[in-house]
Amino acid sequence: MSTVDLRHQFPVLDTWRAVGALAVLTTHTTFQTGTYLGNGIWGTLLARLDVGVAIFFVLSGFLLSRPWFARAALGLPAPDRSRYFLKRFLRIYPVYLVTVVLALTVLEENDGTSASTWVANLLVADTYVHDQLPHALTHMWSLTVEVGFYLLLPLLMALCVGARRPTLHRLRTHLVLLSMVATAVLWHTVLVEQLDPRVGGAPGLWLPGYLGWFAAGIWLALAHVDLQQGRSGLVLDQVARLGALPGTCWVMVAGLMLVAATPIAGPVMFVAGTPAQTLVKNLLYTAIGALIVLSGVLAHPERGFSRFLASRPLRHLGHISYSMFCIHLFVLALVFELTAYDVFSGSGLQVWTLTLLVTLVASELLYRFVEKPFMRLAVRRAPDTSSAASAHPVERATTQRS
Repeated sequence: MSTVDLRHQFPVLDTWRAVGALAVLTTHTTFQTGTYLGNGIWGTLLARLDVGVAIFFVLSGFLLSRPWFARAALGLPAPDRSRYFLKRFLRIYPVYLVTVVLALTVLEENDGTSASTWVANLLVADTYVHDQLPHALTHMWSLTVEVGFYLLLPLLMALCVGARRPTLHRLRTHLVLLSMVATAVLWHTVLVEQLDPRVGGAPGLWLPGYLGWFAAGIWLALAHVDLQQGRSGLVLDQVARLGALPGTCWVMVAGLMLVAATPIAGPVMFVAGTPAQTLVKNLLYTAIGALIVLSGVLAHPERGFSRFLASRPLRHLGHISYSMFCIHLFVLALVFELTAYDVFSGSGLQVWTLTLLVTLVASELLYRFVEKPFMRLAVRRAPDTSSAASAHPVERATTQRS
């Protein structure tokens, strides 16, 4: 009979992190060069590469919840919360801090930034108090959402598996996940419109609207643990078959991206979509993110798909992908400041290439001299003393930017 492997690693997910970061970089560079416009379906597809954020969130839901499910399945205590929070903080904040300081001190567009804006950004909370983020930090709304999920996850897991004696409660878990999805639906269809004129900040960019993306990852984590235990069922069996066919997953992703490129998912520029369009886009991105992560979780590790995507060069791109995500808009702003290229003036390929190359160099430096030292510090400050040595080789190998 199969057993749950606490040390199970998912090397392909490192590469999916890189795919998500490259997608976000591409959609931002092509937006600021005006490539969205006048290019028909191709331009709209470039706009929809903001789906990279959905990939990040599904990955977070999967990777961070799986240790709770795996340990509950084996009758082990839940992961230590203090260790969990310290690792999350040291994983994301140092590079984030470097990026914020650079953006607010170097870029001319941010001259005269108020003290309240500095404080809000340093606390990763700007979307809760301002409806617009500073130049080159507009993408950090997603990190604010991510931090909210980090804080919420232990409570969600306590609801799913229990706090004192964790046990796999599948019905409870499914009810929690359905509640998360329902909250996201209600948020987009009703609550954002009601809150927007009454509160500060940008409620459309708050955590509740994206709970469905995290829920998809959490469900995949539970399904993976169930499959490792040898459980079967109509849904589980179909998911296992689909995950073993990564090519099919990606054909489905391509089809869903084409649907997302139609007006049903809303406009691509400055005009806000209707609540229905926003919800449709959100649900399409949920399915896309889930299919991409599924193809990296259940694909056969010895076949060409997994062996190629788990290669060291591609995984290394995943290792530096968090720095890529954080720093790329700062690099893009410098490209416009220091070259003859102008915003919305075309030259999309040239600006994308230059931004990508400089971002890769900057990300490598940030990874080596900021990320890695603080990740080593996290291990020293919060060693895992559990008898099973925990599931955190997974976290070390594939924890995303989250």
